Formats: sequence, C-alpha cells, structure tokens
Amino acid sequence: MNNFRLATARSNDSRIHQKIDSLLQQENIKKDKNLDYTCYMINDNYDVVATGSLFGNTLRCLAVSSQYQGEGLLNQIVTHLISTQYERGNTHLFVYTKIDSAKFFESLGFYTITKVDEQLVFMENKRTGFSDYLFQLKQETPIQYLKNKKRNAAIVMNANPFTLGHLYLLETASKANDCLHLFIVSEDSSLVPFDIRKKLILEGSQHLTNIVYHDSGSYIISSATFPSYFQKDEESIIKGHALLDLSIFKHISETLSINVRYVGNEPTSFVTNLYNQIMATELPKANIDCIIIDRKEINNRAISASIVRQAIKDNHFELLQQLVPQSTYDFFMSDEAKPIIERIQKEDSVVHY
Repeated sequence: MNNFRLATARSNDSRIHQKIDSLLQQENIKKDKNLDYTCYMINDNYDVVATGSLFGNTLRCLAVSSQYQGEGLLNQIVTHLISTQYERGNTHLFVYTKIDSAKFFESLGFYTITKVDEQLVFMENKRTGFSDYLFQLKQETPIQYLKNKKRNAAIVMNANPFTLGHLYLLETASKANDCLHLFIVSEDSSLVPFDIRKKLILEGSQHLTNIVYHDSGSYIISSATFPSYFQKDEESIIKGHALLDLSIFKHISETLSINVRYVGNEPTSFVTNLYNQIMATELPKANIDCIIIDRKEINNRAISASIVRQAIKDNHFELLQQLVPQSTYDFFMSDEAKPIIERIQKEDSVVHY
C-alpha cells in the first residue's frame, strides 16, 4: 500500500517541476503559463502522482496519474489548494474544468457559471456570485439607461496604457449610442497596474457624459489570464476564451439591455483578429450587433498599447506624446510613473501579438 505525501513546489526546485511537467504531459494537460503556487503529491518511490496549482483566485492544472485515480488524491489536492487560498485571503474562488469533472467540483461546493461547447465549464464557490455581480452592474447604471431600450453599447477595455486609439474607440461608440457601458479589465496582470489604468481611462474620457464605468471583476476574463491547459493549440485557446467571454457577456447584455458591442481592429494581431471574427459570428445570434472599428492611425500605422509601451521602453517620449491623450502623457512625465516606466524598460518584449 502506498503512502502519499503532499508538498509545495518551490520555484527553484527544477527537479520537482520537471516531474510535475511530465505528469501533466502524461495526462494530456498543458502547463499553464500563469501560475503563482503549485503543490504535488509523491508516492513511496518519490514519483509525482498528483498536482494542482493556483493563479490569483483560480485553481488550475489539476492532474492525478491514471495509475492512482480513484484513491482520493485529487480531493486532497483541491482541499489543500482551497485552504491555501483562504490563508491568502481569497474566499471567492473560481475553477475552469472539463465537463466530466464538474460533478466532482460540485461535491466540493462549486457552482456552474457557464459552459462552452459542452467541453469547458467555468465554476465558482459562491452560489449567488454571478447573480450578485449582475445586480451590482444594475446598481451602477443610472435608471434612465436601464429604462432605455434603444442603443445601449458596451466596450471591454484593458488600456495598458490608455491611448488615443482607445479614446477614438470610446468617442465613436459614445457618439453613436444613448449609453456606453465600459468594462475596465480589473485583473492585475498588465505592466500598468489596474488602479492606474482606470485612473487614466477616467481622466481621458471625462468629456464623454454617457459612459457608465464598470470594473470587470472576475467574470470578464482577459486573454492574459484565460487558462490554456485545456486547449491543444493557440487557435483553440483563443476560441475557447472568446466563447467563454461571449457566453458570460450575453447574460450581462440581457441585464443591462446592451444591444451592440464595439471592438477595435488590429491588422497585425492574429489573436485580436480571430477573437473579433468569433465575436462577429456569435454575438448576432444573441441579437447583439458587433461593430469592429478600424484603429486610429498615426503616420499610416495603427495606434496600439504595444506601440506606446515600446515608445516608453525606448525612452521615445516625443513619440509617446503623439500616441496618447494629454492626461496619459502628463502621468508618464510625473514621479508617480517612474516605477512603471522602470518595469516596462526592464521587459525583454512589450509588444503583444
């Protein structure tokens, strides 16, 4: 009979991480690029037979060797991860899992938020979590916009940082609609922190009086933190993320009477173009128009946050001034921005494709 021991994988323990990677590959799971904690179980022979990880408030990369399934190892791994999250102060937890694993997580107190293609399930450990979020969105929206059933638009924006391209998208949508719901991606996985991104968006768009601002919370998932371990290739990852995002967005649109969503085009981005194609196909099925706006250009080149970050990295602040609103430029000229500038300049690459 095997005795199993549970331990935390230290970041500098390459031998253990190699064994964990081997187990994940054996169980056809890709190691997620976004992990901030990993645990594992070993048997008497020091083989890694089970593993699980965390990122933010999510559980990820759960696997048990096929030789040891049915011995309750996954239950021990998940119980340990939940306990670790609680110690961190994270009590509202999320998990992405395969359809055939959903019942296991239901037995541990998780509830389904949405499903994608009967393959991927997005779950949380709070029964009323998503309904509470929808109620919060209604509370943030002035009553005249909730009563209006004409043109209510939405944009989801990361703004890393806020550029003239973002401003052009907001101005275009604001002008064409009665109300514009702006969801600011609140996950802190960007080079520019969420509180600064939000500040720059608010300052740069304050002249637009029909915008309702919302933090995205944990339900609008950015491409940076969408789990990749279920999909076999890059295109499948993008498709899975898009379909999950749209499934959740349809519930949001019903709550706020949103009937049009705006996105910016980026000709050089494979990810953005594929995402936009899926959105343009899926949203009309829910009676939501999808409007893709051509990017604002400077010198025949589309303005993007990647170009802005590159200008900061290169200390090319004259170019930066041409790419961003005055409020964004003023921030990057201030002492407050120095730690962010240093962080950007230390990055090997600041261009995202």
